[in-house]
This record gives sequence, C-alpha cells and structure tokens, in this order.
Amino acid sequence: MDQNKIARTDHKITTILLFSFLAVILFVSACTPSNKTNSAQDQNTQTSDTDDSEADKQEEDQESQDQTSDNDEIQFLPDGTPYLIHPNQIRGGGPPKDGIPSIDNPSFVTVQEADEWLEDNETGIAIIHKGVKRFYPFQILVWHEIVNEKIANDPILVTYCPLCGSGIVFERKIDGEEVEFGTSGKLFNSNLVMYDRKTDTYWNQIGGKAVVGELTGKVLDLFPADVTTWGEWKAVHPDSEVLSRQTGFIRSYGTNPYGNYSKIRRIIFPVDESDDSLHPKAVIFGIEVDGTYKAYSEFDVKNAGVIEDTINGVNIKVERDEAGLVIITNLETGKRIPHERDFWFAWFAFFPDTELYSPEG
Repeated sequence: MDQNKIARTDHKITTILLFSFLAVILFVSACTPSNKTNSAQDQNTQTSDTDDSEADKQEEDQESQDQTSDNDEIQFLPDGTPYLIHPNQIRGGGPPKDGIPSIDNPSFVTVQEADEWLEDNETGIAIIHKGVKRFYPFQILVWHEIVNEKIANDPILVTYCPLCGSGIVFERKIDGEEVEFGTSGKLFNSNLVMYDRKTDTYWNQIGGKAVVGELTGKVLDLFPADVTTWGEWKAVHPDSEVLSRQTGFIRSYGTNPYGNYSKIRRIIFPVDESDDSLHPKAVIFGIEVDGTYKAYSEFDVKNAGVIEDTINGVNIKVERDEAGLVIITNLETGKRIPHERDFWFAWFAFFPDTELYSPEG
C-alpha cells in the first residue's frame, strides 16, 4: 500500500474513533445522572448543535464582516452581548452543554490504590500547593475535561482538552468570587470552550479568557501546575493524593477514545493560524512575559536539562525536576512563571506572534 493510501486510512480510522467517542459521550450522558443541572443557554450567543452546520454555512460569506479574532477590541451583538470572538466562530464539538460532565465533588485515593490501575507511562496533571500534592490522571480527565476543585481551601480549576493536549490549571475565582465551570460542548481553534455557572459566559481554555458574554475580556489567573508521568511522580511523591475513578459517572477509564490522534499530523477541527516549525502535536510549554509569548518544546527542555533565556530583557530559567515537572523561573524576582502545556498547533493558533525557542539562539 502506498504512503498516500496509508495516510488516508489512518485519517479515516482516527475520524471514526473520534466521532464514535462523541457518540458514546452523548449516550452515556443521557443514561448517567449528573450532580449538576445545566444552566440555561444564552439565547443570543449560543446556537444548538442541530443549528450549527446551517449557521456556519450561512455565515461563511459574511466571515470578514462579522467575525473578530481574540486580539480585537470588545464588540457587541445586536442585543448588546459583548464578545471578542463572534459566536459563529465557536463550533459545536458534538456533545451538548455538559454532555462531557465536569467533576464537581472530586474524591481521592492513595498512590498505592491508584497504582493498581495506573501504568507508569501514563500522564496526568500534577500540583503541589501549600503542602498538598495531587495527581489528576489523563485517563480520567479525557472523559470529563474539567475538575472544580479546592486545594487547601483555595478554589482551583483543573482543565484538560484532549484535542489540544492542553492540561492547564487556573485559579477558580472571578473578581474574587469562587465560580464553577462546565463544558459548553463548543470548540474554538479546536480547543475546549468552557462556561462559568454564574453568568454563562464562554471562556477559552488556552489563554483562560472570557470571549462571549457578560464577563468578556476577563482573564483567569494561571495556577502553577504541570504534566508528568505517573512513574516519575509517584517515585518522588509517594504521599500524593490521586483523583479517584469514583466520579459518580460511568466511563471506560483506562481507555483512550481518541486513539492515536495525539500522534498524527492531521487536525480534525479548523484553526485560524498554523505554523510548521514543529510537528503540530509536538508538546510545548508556553509562557507570557510582559506581553511577549514564547514556547519551549518538550524535546528541547528534556534534551538541555536547564535552559536559560531572556524575554523582553527578563532573564528566565526553564528546568525539569526529578518528578518530571517543568519549572520556569523569573531569575530577577525568583518567582515561578506559570505556563501552559499544549500541542504546538494549539498554542500557535491562539498566539501566532509567539516566539519559539531554538537551542541555536
């Protein structure tokens, strides 16, 4: 079989797996009771999944007139609803609102208990905060994408978008008030669009910015966290707590419904900007320093061990600790710089003016 046929076959298999997953989500969400009631959708800013294809088609010819990028000033719909991204750019991903249910009352098990169902090479989000150590396996997050959490009484928002490889944690506060988040069932630049359960505003996961609704323009604060393997994490932190599979939902934890999507070049959902400096699914660590965005590939970080760099005149250090966590430090203040862990295509789609670190300088 020639390479073109192999590529087409690979794409067909991936597409079938992905949309089979979406169908499963729709089925199980209908069959499994949730501990949350879906908040009402804003009639003027959100379209139903059945209307998505028709609305997209009608708006294609008006794209240049109606749609704005995340970098533009706040605009307003006819009813006065503010937006940074026009609702017609925000596409249905398959499941309805809360069809991928957030975990709102997480429980935890010991490392020893989790070791019975976690393999050493599996990955997850790791957090150390005020003496509390927690690990959130991707094998659970892939089915939920959001955990509304508290650590040492501080509200935390743990998020994961499987399509973008983005495991990102935020402070779960808006104007000082604790707020819960859920999955909207929508995507922008192939990325998870969240909504807050106070105002129903849409938020991008990458960047953590409110883009449609009452809170448009506000940005969630990043919370220090990273992604590492279970084997590396448990070896250094055997006293860690691990997100339990007892979530209140029936899911096939331990299976990956996206198949090999994280390995192939093809991107199922459209993005506004793209760049081929790296493989689209290459893992990067992205930061922002005084308005300048920069990405460091996981390969370069692992290969170098320690990277010292300068961004906008600010000296920083990028290093990987013994637990596999990437730590980025402002050498002038000694403070840690929170970062995002994304696929390259996803980071670039949101921050096309980003710099990309090169070992050659």
